[in-house]
Formats: sequence, structure tokens, C-alpha cells
Amino acid sequence: MNKAVKWNIEADFLQACNCDYGCPCEFSAPPTYGFCKGMGAWRINRGNYGDVKLDGLGVAFAAHWPKAIHEGNGTCGLLFDERATAPQREALLQICSGHAGGMPFEIIVTTFSKLLEPQYLPFKFNFNGRNSSVQIGNVMKVAVEPIKNPVTGEPESVRVEHATGFIFKQAECVSAAEMEVKVGELQFSYPNKAAFVTQIKYGN
Repeated sequence: MNKAVKWNIEADFLQACNCDYGCPCEFSAPPTYGFCKGMGAWRINRGNYGDVKLDGLGVAFAAHWPKAIHEGNGTCGLLFDERATAPQREALLQICSGHAGGMPFEIIVTTFSKLLEPQYLPFKFNFNGRNSSVQIGNVMKVAVEPIKNPVTGEPESVRVEHATGFIFKQAECVSAAEMEVKVGELQFSYPNKAAFVTQIKYGN
């Protein structure tokens, strides 16, 4: 497998981090607390890497950057669906490592100085708009809900459009009611912080 192999993915996507709601990183501003600890998970609805079908598989990452993401020196752990066959595992690894080219992975990988050993685990998704969740083995559990109005306590409906974004172009802004990560040295929990849920299309 090499960079010339064409690939594309259509997926549901959930993201959460330690920043305050909305996440200033989406606005090219420094992270709320000066560093970033976060995760993202994709449920691939349709996808292929050459002749290898990727439909129905899950992929996720956990990451830590000591400063803003673009300043690099990050640590990343990749999580793959245990149901993936050997060819599918190799295909997903080629895509997510950036070796196959294409956005967003070929940009993201340049911000990491340390990649942890990939893990193959069971994925359990529940995509239901602003009330979505994912559980990956016993190493990651994230559940999002609408942001609550601080005065009335009523659910807010907030969206972000990021025309130049490379992870997503538009998404629902939500709250991570639960966000726990235990991926190797990446151990953190940031409930009630920034999260997003959306659908994406990637490819090379």
C-alpha cells in the first residue's frame, strides 16, 4: 500500500477537548488553558481505500499538545475497530498516519512528535445529534449533550461554520457531559467542556 492509493470516507464524527464551550482553537486562538487534551471518533458510514471497503468501522484518537496544536510536539494514540480485517487495519493505519495523503490526516500528523502503539478495540456508537456518545473498550468514554443556558437551564442550539476548517466545515457545538480517556500515557477527564458533533467527508 502506498500514497498513490485513492481513499475516501464519509462518517459521523464526535470531538471533545479540555477547552471552554466553542473551543477557541476553532477560531485560530490559543487553547483556553494554553494546552490541548482531546479526542475524536469517526463512525465510517461509507469508505474505501482502493478496493478495501471500510464501511461500518470505527476509528478514534486521543491526543495531548503542550501548547497550541499548530505549535506541535503532541502525543497521539490511535484506536481502531477490532472488527477490522488485516487489509482494513492496514488501510486505516495508512490513512490515519497521513502516509496515504489527504486531509485532515496529512496535516494533523505533522503536529505530533510521539505516536503510541495503535490499539484495536470494540467501538459502541450512539449518534443522535446533540445527544450522541461513543465508548471504546475501557479506554475512552464520551457522551455529549446540548449546552445549557446559564440563566434558564434550557438547552441551547449552537452551530459553528468553519469554511477553512480541515477537521470539519460545520458542526453542532455541544457539551461533553462525560469525557474520559485512558490511552497509554494519555490519561485525562474533562466533563462539561467543549465538544462537537457532525458529519464529514474526507479523501485524497
